Amino acid sequence: MAEDVAVLIVDDSALMRNLIGRMIEATPGLVIAEKAMNGRFALDKIPRVNPDIIVLDLEMPEMNGIEFLKERKKQGITIPVVILSSIAAKGAEITFEALSLGASDFIQKPSGSVSEDIHTVKDTLVGMLLGYGGQYRRSQGRKVVPSIDFTAKTITPIAHGTEPAKSSTVSQILGSPATGPAKPLVAVRKPAKTEIIAIGISTGGPDALRVVFANLDKDLKVPIVVVQHMPQGFTNEFAKSLDRLCPLDVKEAEEGDAIQPGRILIAQGNKHLEVERRGGGVVAHLSDAPQVSGHRPSADVLFASVALVYTNHALGVIMTGMGRDGAQQLGTIFKEGGMTLGQDEASAVVYGMPRVAHELGHVQEQVSLEKMARRICDVAKAVR
Repeated sequence: MAEDVAVLIVDDSALMRNLIGRMIEATPGLVIAEKAMNGRFALDKIPRVNPDIIVLDLEMPEMNGIEFLKERKKQGITIPVVILSSIAAKGAEITFEALSLGASDFIQKPSGSVSEDIHTVKDTLVGMLLGYGGQYRRSQGRKVVPSIDFTAKTITPIAHGTEPAKSSTVSQILGSPATGPAKPLVAVRKPAKTEIIAIGISTGGPDALRVVFANLDKDLKVPIVVVQHMPQGFTNEFAKSLDRLCPLDVKEAEEGDAIQPGRILIAQGNKHLEVERRGGGVVAHLSDAPQVSGHRPSADVLFASVALVYTNHALGVIMTGMGRDGAQQLGTIFKEGGMTLGQDEASAVVYGMPRVAHELGHVQEQVSLEKMARRICDVAKAVR
């Protein structure tokens, strides 16, 4: 039996179907199941070609992407869907309607409905197709190609040894990696009462955060700050969608927002999110500084600032995502005496970021997605 992830491409543009198809054919572990020019044709083809994942445009004639997702839900089809669509006037709102209807994730077409430069999002797209499609195949009891390495090829360990100087800044922490092989981390102090929870997450994040946030305790009194890799213009709508299902308040972070109990702040697209002490409290600071670990916002930036401000009063969590963002500075939280959790391989759509963190020894405990909310609440409420 073939072990490749079979992809159904649904787009009204013949050029787009062709370009997306070429990227799939060039990727080991992926194969084209079929192509369809709209949602109606896709529904007709699904029983025959039995795809593992669907890549779906939203703007199509006869049956558009939203109509397809509604019909998919009505028919009980569980094959995962990745949205690949251009930004319309109401792009974010439509995109999150698609996610609420069961789509797993989304990618922007880089330059409109017909994007001849679609190759610029190839790595992100094929990562999602392999991740979500592979997870679905496993859930159906079918074989999957050997695990793809979704991590960066190299990773520089954080500095080990003595306690950082009190004059350290986030930029200094990020800019001063150690040399030589990694050694086991030793915390400079014991964990204390949790006063902040920081989460770094990427590919697979929209679904995963919905699961976690829906199951948080309504009496959780610890603030949460989140970096989810997402394009500019989408994070506000994303925060609103999470706020509708979460017992705590969820909002997109704005400059100067207070870090306060019962509130979750989501980093803005294309802005680093840090925490800073100002006056008698801690607030959110947004930055246009260069990308870190290939991203802005970067989980590494967030984790470094959390370690600096909260030392051993922090809980760092790294979840599903490609690459290594957050893996290094999760170790800074650990080293300062904070607690660290990482999503386990079995439940991660893409075991990249948490894998690097785990292999570096920066994860104290690996947790499944199903148990993550409970574990976060238990750690945050523990008396130490």
